[in-house]
Amino acid sequence: MSEQTTEYREQAYAAAVNICATVLPMDKLPQGLREAYDSLFDELLADRTATFEEAWLGLPASATKLMSKAHFHGFFIAAAWLQLSMVGQQLAEKQADSEQEISQQDTDGIYARIAKDALRESIRKLKKARTDRRLLNSMREVIGLTA
Repeated sequence: MSEQTTEYREQAYAAAVNICATVLPMDKLPQGLREAYDSLFDELLADRTATFEEAWLGLPASATKLMSKAHFHGFFIAAAWLQLSMVGQQLAEKQADSEQEISQQDTDGIYARIAKDALRESIRKLKKARTDRRLLNSMREVIGLTA
């Protein structure tokens, strides 16, 4: 776990919002979903288990040179947000079908699985972007960086 500066936090948040805005109307999200996004953002940015930090340090130098750590952190968080949206819809349907409340333990497990899957997918994409210029340019564009 590492402490991030305000600038780091702002860059990561801007990257995550820019990416999600290509798919979701970020300014029109329901309050509950916005709160879930903010909660997940804070949790993943804090990186209390150092999972993101270890993954970043484990990347080849050729991958970490493609974008800043803060922008990649935002890229990863956006992937988690998008997965949260899909899982949230599935949970809402499941809850409507069974009329059971989702427990805190269930949501904690869901957040952990989402984070793990999103980080794995983000790392895979960044590594692939080393040799796939179109992918790199696409990633940089959705983050809001110049290509």
